[in-house]
Amino acid sequence: MNTECNESLTVIDHTYGDDRAQIWIIGTRDQVIHQMNEFYVRNLVPDRARFTPIIPAPFAKGKYMTVLER
Repeated sequence: MNTECNESLTVIDHTYGDDRAQIWIIGTRDQVIHQMNEFYVRNLVPDRARFTPIIPAPFAKGKYMTVLER
């Protein structure tokens, strides 16, 4: 990635005081929603509230993203 793209990415502020792993899901809106549902159904995520809201990806035109913080 170039510098401009890296600057547009923000790191989620951790209120827990430690660094937690993140899983970024990027794709079309339907792909992102499907993957979120699949993580929930397979019990990889106990609650859909662990995902950030779906937003347009700042580095990929026409794509959306969400972040799962474990």
